[in-house]
Amino acid sequence: MNAAQDPRWAPHVTVATVVVRDGQLLLVEESIDGRAVLNQPAGHLEPGESLAAAAVRETLEETGWTVALTAFIGTYQWTAPDGTPFLRFAYAAEPVSHDPARALDAGILRALWLAPDALKAEAARLRSPLVWAVVADYLAGQRHPLSLVRETA
Repeated sequence: MNAAQDPRWAPHVTVATVVVRDGQLLLVEESIDGRAVLNQPAGHLEPGESLAAAAVRETLEETGWTVALTAFIGTYQWTAPDGTPFLRFAYAAEPVSHDPARALDAGILRALWLAPDALKAEAARLRSPLVWAVVADYLAGQRHPLSLVRETA
């Protein structure tokens, strides 16, 4: 039985934000298996949490930035080389305030702002191909109303 036929199969649901200030993207440099990689502020959806709330929370926890979501960019499906399936829900956001004293999540080396061209030049350091896919869609103007993703009770 392959993973698609296994009734216990469940992809990892993640959220990410594209936060832009003065033409630069808010990113995190994180340590994964001893390697410093670049990612959007991103993380896993927690039980009982909406996707939007998870995106705001993860951005704060990983960067110290409070953000306001402005648009839904898209949904992305990817299977990691080790076979782990991911579904990423990506949002555009505006920076609201920063708490430089806030401790960042474990594994986060630092938050940084990079121009899109500088990020593209670091392609070998991206945590996954999802990072650039989301940024490329954002840069191409892909934006959907936040109401596209509905949480129902």
